[in-house]
Amino acid sequence: MRYLILILALAGAIVSTLALRVHYTTGTEPCDINAKWDCGIVNHSSYSMLFGLPVAAIGIGGYLAIGALAMMRRRWLMMAATLVGLGFALYLSHVEKDILEVWCLYCVGSQILIVLITLSGAAWLVMARKKAQA
Repeated sequence: MRYLILILALAGAIVSTLALRVHYTTGTEPCDINAKWDCGIVNHSSYSMLFGLPVAAIGIGGYLAIGALAMMRRRWLMMAATLVGLGFALYLSHVEKDILEVWCLYCVGSQILIVLITLSGAAWLVMARKKAQA
């Protein structure tokens, strides 16, 4: 299970890297689809920064940390980091839906990945507990 989590975390780091690239560019982006789907609007908004850091950069670090914790078999720490990431992703989904009213394709991809990582991490914990009880 840890390899699945690592693969998903690396995919999350890649998607976050693409979003970070959008954050620092000013041209038309490939994910500028229509008025409701525009990564540029989302990644250039005031919500794209937190404590002076681009949210996408925080995502890269978070995904790499989750992958590293999974590889070190630190299940509970990995799950804690995952839940923090999921909570943050849900907040960002709220910002996109209710405040900006624009979705970022890369952000939605990241949100899907953090949900998959959370579910995989929970399954890993359950499997480890069952194995310990056997």
